[in-house]
Amino acid sequence: MSDSGVPGSGLAKGLAVTLKTMTRRSTTQQYPDVAPELPPRSRGVIALLAENCTVCMLCARECPDWCIYIDSHKEEVAVPGAARPRQRNVLDRFDIDFSLCMYCGICVEVCPFDALYWSPEFEYAEYDIRDLLHDKDHLGQWMATVPPPPAHDPNGEPSKEETTAARKAAAPPGPAARPAAPRVRPTAPPVEGSAE
Repeated sequence: MSDSGVPGSGLAKGLAVTLKTMTRRSTTQQYPDVAPELPPRSRGVIALLAENCTVCMLCARECPDWCIYIDSHKEEVAVPGAARPRQRNVLDRFDIDFSLCMYCGICVEVCPFDALYWSPEFEYAEYDIRDLLHDKDHLGQWMATVPPPPAHDPNGEPSKEETTAARKAAAPPGPAARPAAPRVRPTAPPVEGSAE
């Protein structure tokens, strides 16, 4: 029995919702023929800019699904004027298994060198699940579809770089630009009983 006490009132409410929906125009999108309009921050596939990757392994360590596989080797780089050559990591393998990925975006957020980006592309279904393991070349191809970053909101909070630059520009000139005043040392009064 419903709260109003009238038998069948729940059924009448349900039928009213159905009739109201039946009179509205359908908003079905014809997906394969018409591309959908995705929101600006849609998560599709993860793209890799391999030149920015320093093989820090943060993305692989923070991934909750362990779906990022990275291999690298060290290479010596001769620096002119340095006492000994430096070493740098060279990326050999960067694979993401999209059959395991849950699209949380942690890898994109923790990357300190902007090597990983979200691409709005979502049409990469495969007939074989093994083909969902994308290597670094395949991930690099998605970079062409990454949209440019949105413009800064003029009503939003300014970035740290902007506030630092504004603070430096508004600061009075440093001590090198000001004429230095001569320092005068205070003289101590003579102590009683001392020989002069």
